[in-house]
Amino acid sequence: MEYNTKLKRLSLPEYGRNIHNMVDFCLTLTDREERNRCANAIISIMGNLFPHLREVNDYKRMLWDHLAIIADFKLDVDYPYEIIRKEQLHKRPPKIPYYSSAIIYRHYGEILETMIYKASEMEEGEAKEEFIRLIANQMKRSYVAWNKDTVDNRKILKDLADISEGRIVRQDNMVKLIDLPDVIEPPQRNMSKKNKKNHPRKGL
Repeated sequence: MEYNTKLKRLSLPEYGRNIHNMVDFCLTLTDREERNRCANAIISIMGNLFPHLREVNDYKRMLWDHLAIIADFKLDVDYPYEIIRKEQLHKRPPKIPYYSSAIIYRHYGEILETMIYKASEMEEGEAKEEFIRLIANQMKRSYVAWNKDTVDNRKILKDLADISEGRIVRQDNMVKLIDLPDVIEPPQRNMSKKNKKNHPRKGL
């Protein structure tokens, strides 16, 4: 008995050893037309092994790429697509630059800071004041979500002034902020005995 550990290493183990053996046999064929027929038959079998690949764009191209990889790029057949090159196989993708931006208060997030900058550029008026009120209320929600603690409205307005670099300065009595109970969702209470008694599922 031959153990798999003693056999040739599989290039793409997901296809199994039988597919690799078929490709090895195809490599031994000297007639080009016969090799082409053999290669197309192997592609059909590979596609039947993984029918879900048909939902992938260019899945046929992917199968031919896999065939070339299994054959170590030595299979001389009429490929219907331009297959992947051997030097591209282990080529590392370009390094993705790490995105970083200078956020003054991370618990508010970059989007809120951008909104504050936009608000600071608006013309004075009712629309600007309403926009500032909405921003300040969202800042209060974000602060409580991250800090899990009470927060004074003056703290929110101070942070608003800091982020806007002093262009939005409002006093506590100038901006109506939501109360803390409206920010924190109250815990669900158990149904009273009376509600349980009248519950429609009682007795099921």
